Amino acid sequence: MTGLAGKVAAARTRAKEAESDADDSEVRLGELDGFIGFNLRLAQDASFRAFTRRVGETSLKPGRFAALMVIHNNPGITPGALGRAIARDKSTITPLVQALLRDGLVERRQSRTDRRSFTLRLTKAGEALRRELLAPAQAHDRKLDEIVGERKEEFLELLRRIVELLE
Repeated sequence: MTGLAGKVAAARTRAKEAESDADDSEVRLGELDGFIGFNLRLAQDASFRAFTRRVGETSLKPGRFAALMVIHNNPGITPGALGRAIARDKSTITPLVQALLRDGLVERRQSRTDRRSFTLRLTKAGEALRRELLAPAQAHDRKLDEIVGERKEEFLELLRRIVELLE
């Protein structure tokens, strides 16, 4: 096709391509839709967003509540042990600990056994925030319990098995 007919056909093709680019609701995932890891990530992100909405704190980072809980349950924990407990490597645990220190939620003390390292404890402000977040966290977990239903223990066991066998 040449001339006007060719230009019209080309314009229609561009319009259809633009239309398909603009329609994000029909994104095809292909094989990705059946990937367990991809779906785990989507579920984790959805859970974190729902928890953030529940507590009303848009700046709440996913690992922050977990860190507060682990430090509360293990006063004197090292940053390395904290990172292992909440599955964060040094590149992500360091900024997390620095933010908790900066916000006055934890304090660091020199380790009694290793003068080169330090340990973490919640401050009064950190303990208050942990207590404030605990009820919404428990309510959020009850919502997840409703979703998973009576197969919760089986589901948790499968998740733990994934962690154990892939680490």
